[in-house]
Amino acid sequence: MRDIILSKLHQMERENSIRILYAVESGSRGWGFASKDSDYDARFIYIRPLEWYLSIEDKKDYIEYPIDDLLDINYR
Repeated sequence: MRDIILSKLHQMERENSIRILYAVESGSRGWGFASKDSDYDARFIYIRPLEWYLSIEDKKDYIEYPIDDLLDINYR
């Protein structure tokens, strides 16, 4: 599962032109309360290219992907 999550995080970096600085497991698995049906939750800290921050345009400042039965990976 670790390889799947890392692959998804790398995909998110490519698709959003970001660099993930730190990612952590959260939710029931992160707290040690996972059940057999628990999904894998991950949250992360990222940076964008400098030009993104210097723009005067109104931009979405979060990244999220649809949650599926296995993965819930996003940042808000």
